[in-house]
Amino acid sequence: MTLQVSNSPFTEKQVQLLNELLPNLTEQQKFWLNGYLSAPLQVIAKATEVQEILVPQQTVTATVIYGSQTGNSQKLAEKLGALLEGQSVDVDISSMLDFKVKNLKKLDNLLIITSTHGEGEAPDNAMPFYEFLHSNRAPKLPDLHYAVLALGDSSYEWFCKTGADFDKRLKELEAQPLLERVDCDVDYEESAEQWFEALAKTLVPSSGNTSQPIIENTNASIYSKKYPYQAEIVEKINLNMDGSNKKTYHLELSLEDTCIKWQAGDSIGIYPHNHQSVVEELIEVAGFKGDEYVQYKNETLPIVEVLRNYVEITVLTKPLIEKLASYIKGTNELLDGKWKEYKEGRYLADLFKDYDFTGSPQELVDVLRPIPARLYSIASSYTANPDEVSLLIGKVSYTAHDQRRIGVASGEIAEQLEIGDTVSIFVQENPNFKLPDAKIPILMIGAGTGVAPFRSFIEERAEQQAGDSWLVFGEQHFVTDFLYQVEWLRYLEEGTLTKMDVAFSRDQEEKIYVQHRLLEKAKEVYEWIENGAVIYICGDEKTMAKDVHEALIQIIEQQGNVSRKEAEEKLAALQREKRYQRDVY
Repeated sequence: MTLQVSNSPFTEKQVQLLNELLPNLTEQQKFWLNGYLSAPLQVIAKATEVQEILVPQQTVTATVIYGSQTGNSQKLAEKLGALLEGQSVDVDISSMLDFKVKNLKKLDNLLIITSTHGEGEAPDNAMPFYEFLHSNRAPKLPDLHYAVLALGDSSYEWFCKTGADFDKRLKELEAQPLLERVDCDVDYEESAEQWFEALAKTLVPSSGNTSQPIIENTNASIYSKKYPYQAEIVEKINLNMDGSNKKTYHLELSLEDTCIKWQAGDSIGIYPHNHQSVVEELIEVAGFKGDEYVQYKNETLPIVEVLRNYVEITVLTKPLIEKLASYIKGTNELLDGKWKEYKEGRYLADLFKDYDFTGSPQELVDVLRPIPARLYSIASSYTANPDEVSLLIGKVSYTAHDQRRIGVASGEIAEQLEIGDTVSIFVQENPNFKLPDAKIPILMIGAGTGVAPFRSFIEERAEQQAGDSWLVFGEQHFVTDFLYQVEWLRYLEEGTLTKMDVAFSRDQEEKIYVQHRLLEKAKEVYEWIENGAVIYICGDEKTMAKDVHEALIQIIEQQGNVSRKEAEEKLAALQREKRYQRDVY
């Protein structure tokens, strides 16, 4: 075969030279030349293969940040981080309080898990990030991909608002959603697992099925939110004296031989039951006979049992009304108009009295959410007494629409349960409300049942060679409402409690609250802050906690001789340093 320019990749001069050479080569020479010429190509091919092996695929990175008041979002964030790490994702996890906002523009994937607190507010540890993201300082983020998992309680008007706000704002900043936002109600576990799985498949398409059970409790016990312990009541005492308009119960539950552990600052979750009379009224107004059976969680059960033990029937929520719309006429008008006023103090039975229900028992059960557990701050130290846990529970009782109403959990404990009965419980860890090193001074501010965690703090520090402690406690009347008075006096005498101030609001014409006591002792409060004390607040978010927060700002401003803005920044810095912690509700 004669080479030509048209049938080869060579130039005319090269073709001429090759045509002169090739006819004069022996077969052995041709064979050798073929090997000689092909060897470099094989080396290149091998080098390419090695390079493909040695050079890894591009690493997927993700940053998980959480806003958490009671610890649920934090635990979910840690769970998500572990799951993604198992899929070879390079994950960084932090609270929103610790997250450095200057890194936002450097991120590829931002995964947000947050609860909503109070009246649609961000949790305490999410506030700095929330405020930055909604300020003019927030940058455009066209290269950022994000996803939001929002936790909330649909019985509140601003259900999952913080998560929705983050979602909306990130879109405004041109960030790209990886998934649609998921809003979780109080029974968030299943929704969170589905979100985890969808997110893992989005970030790592080859990840397959990543669904894993949500770990609710990290202590060594087999008991958890999903598998609660039946704890026996071994003590039940009303701490209010005769003449008080309150009933506040000190409850002791036996945990002997359970391996259930907790830390001061944690809570106990209690699963309550609906009152039998409330169940009977609902069955009547719904038009049921009461002997019907329904399917609930893969079991066939009497409708009475399901309504009494498993589903919520004393709270009206927008999602519930929307689900009931097929069986009730007029609900759209209700939601559009007087909803906020209407739902206050009304049970599901009241709705059915005003708006006829036409559904079946099964259709009703299918739209009702599980009874949420009620969380109560633990009022005792595990170190001091590991076999029993103490709670402080104020009975909720009021009249609405000419009907007597009582709290589902607190009413059951006050009126139906006695020593020897049992309650379904689990430990709810709270990593955001914890004691510091024993030598560090603490300032504890609480009103009413908000004093409960401080009893556990002092019991704990009584077991240690602890530093100074100062309790500021508020209630209505000294004579009838001084909760744990004898114990506080003993701790003062022993020196475990260094200082105590009280504010009994109704014992004089002008009401005096805990924030007033703080302002009266402003110089000393400021000295404690400057000496490194950790400040704790426990109690009502709407009034007490906000008023105390304002008082602390005023104290820092006046005693530190700084501007209000500087005082606010100092309090925010204390919060970032975990020297200002709140457990509010």
